Amino acid sequence: MNFRQLKTFDTVMRLGSITGAAKEMRVSQPSVTRLIHELESGLGFTLFVRSGRGIAATLEARRFHQAVESAFLNIERLDDLAAAIRDAAVGKVSVGVIPTFTMSLLPDVLGQLRSHRDDTHTTVYIRNTPAIVDSVRLHQFDLGIVSRSPPYEGVHSLYQTKVDYVALIPEGHALASSGAVLDLEDVAGIEEFITFGNVYPLEMQGMDETLAARFQENARYSVANMLAAAMLVRTAGVPALVDPFSARMSAGADGVVVRPIQQRLTYHIGIITRGLEVMTRETRQLADAMIEALESDPIIRDSNNV
Repeated sequence: MNFRQLKTFDTVMRLGSITGAAKEMRVSQPSVTRLIHELESGLGFTLFVRSGRGIAATLEARRFHQAVESAFLNIERLDDLAAAIRDAAVGKVSVGVIPTFTMSLLPDVLGQLRSHRDDTHTTVYIRNTPAIVDSVRLHQFDLGIVSRSPPYEGVHSLYQTKVDYVALIPEGHALASSGAVLDLEDVAGIEEFITFGNVYPLEMQGMDETLAARFQENARYSVANMLAAAMLVRTAGVPALVDPFSARMSAGADGVVVRPIQQRLTYHIGIITRGLEVMTRETRQLADAMIEALESDPIIRDSNNV
């Protein structure tokens, strides 16, 4: 038996007529009769018998119809449940973002979506990468923008790319006089640099352990946040190695210069979700817009052309 056969049987039972069922279902009377005969063949008993010019339901038909009505009622409840799920999920997106992109990428993307009359309610959480990965894994965030090298366990990566760190140097500092590529081997242990969390994050930057130790010898500031470090460059007059996005924002406010560095210290960027199968239309829309924004960003475009 199939749904169409059962729906035809239910309609005939409600209306008590093959003609009435055909009219309501907008099919021919022979089609209704054929579907009823196919259902009877599958069930192994007769559903209707002739009664004068019409038909009458058999005892078996009446008993079977009780089960069919119950099944259709459950289907309607499934429709109600699906609607409730849609109402709860559609139109809302939660995204965890590292601080760097809360000041650049994400506001631009959300502003662009709003200009296209997007009415999604987006909740933004500013976290570090481990916290974002954990929250996405636990289904607390729909999307995450992270900045550590993959893989990210327990989540799905929608997008991955990488760029090189740069040196952010205060104007007037001895290292700011040249725009040439800076060799960190020449300045480590001599010039003071801001470090991150007492040590340079080797797994993020790919910095040689010996070189990192030399930078730590005379470091007076350790900052775990790239944007905070970039601000400290200007206020304390101490250089730092930062991602190029933080450097671009800082350089735009004057007081600092940016120099490329010889060593390839890698800054990873990833967009993650808990799984493709659970992404709503709004989540996919936001993810696609963020990926497009990253791909068209001059920093990433120039890095990919190297």
